[in-house]
Amino acid sequence: MSGQDTNQALIDRVVDSVLRVEAGYVNDPADAGGETNFGITAAVARANGYAGPMRTMPVGVARAIYTARYITEPRFGRVLDINASIGAELIDTGVNMGPHRAAEFLQRWLNGFNDTGSRYQNLFVDGRLGELSLGALAAFLKWRGQDGATVMLRALNGVQAARYLDIAEANTSQRRFLFGWIKERVAI
Repeated sequence: MSGQDTNQALIDRVVDSVLRVEAGYVNDPADAGGETNFGITAAVARANGYAGPMRTMPVGVARAIYTARYITEPRFGRVLDINASIGAELIDTGVNMGPHRAAEFLQRWLNGFNDTGSRYQNLFVDGRLGELSLGALAAFLKWRGQDGATVMLRALNGVQAARYLDIAEANTSQRRFLFGWIKERVAI
């Protein structure tokens, strides 16, 4: 299997995992995301060219949207190449909170973990992963090794959990989703 095939197999596994969590069609009036199928909101489906009824959106459309919008566009596929677990975490967070927010979380933690600022260039936190952000992640993991990957995953999950609590505190109608968000989205 070539590197490209291995990466596609990994992307397929990550998308399969997201699809298992997101399940099928949902139209809960309390959900800020509105009508969804396979976790894809109607707005995202329309923005990506799907014009049919959300209830019958094919899973292949969802897969294509996940790959384009939540893996390729935010460069999370490149993160998968650097570290599969961190890449998968960013993809999952991006699906639920937006890729921009997931990338911000990574950039913030990379800056925070940068010791005296001498391990790699501090990053401008803009929610876009460019070569500096990807290089900083690679340098961080080279420096900290497997412990670094484990700690980064804990850190990303910690800030994600805090963000869910912020959402539920700011809008009490979202409290009904808080337990599920933590259960399904925050890995231990």
